[in-house]
Amino acid sequence: MIVDVHDTQGKKVDSANLDDSVWAIEPNIPVMHQALLRQLANARLGTRDTKTRSEVRGGGAKPWRQKGTGRARQGSNRSPQWVGGGVVWGPHQRDFSQDMPRKMRRLAVRSALSAKVRDERLSVIADLANVEPKTKAMKDVIAALPESRSVLIVTDGIVTTIRKSSGNLSNVWVVDARYLNVRDILKYDRLLVTREAIPVVEQLWGLPENRREPSQWKLERMARRSESADAATKES
Repeated sequence: MIVDVHDTQGKKVDSANLDDSVWAIEPNIPVMHQALLRQLANARLGTRDTKTRSEVRGGGAKPWRQKGTGRARQGSNRSPQWVGGGVVWGPHQRDFSQDMPRKMRRLAVRSALSAKVRDERLSVIADLANVEPKTKAMKDVIAALPESRSVLIVTDGIVTTIRKSSGNLSNVWVVDARYLNVRDILKYDRLLVTREAIPVVEQLWGLPENRREPSQWKLERMARRSESADAATKES
């Protein structure tokens, strides 16, 4: 798949050939949804905890005798209805993490990238590392792009100038191509990929030749071979 490469002023300067196994597959929406839920769940700490009446200090003696005082019977001053008592049905430490097969995680990322291309929300830019490390410079670059609510910039490694120029922009986030994830891709409206980051993305998420979906001409050739085999069988 061929896409245009623009400079920081928004002018077309070149074209890039993208790997169809990464950028042009049919997005698998259920797998993307499962991967997003998994990522959000794994980000939860689950460290909050409350003490039950058996864990609160004190409460060993009966506050008053069972009968004759006119007050309600009590067995411990650490019961839930007392101030300083235990908590009923309170939160406790737990692990929210979810597991997901590696092939499904990789498919989710490819599906999210392909969805951006399908919706025309992908832009490839050249020489973004040469931008002046000032917020105004990055705002000018964003203004030259098609209108979008937010932008995710994908770079090859940590590029100091890009991070400094976009650090104060609330609707812009910079991520290393090696840490690309479904949540960031879906959260931001436009995907801005530097030309240097494209090989990194394709090397990480691309499929080997023996696992790629057959192209249309391969399917047609297989159909012709099947028809020829059937005809030969009938003749014999």
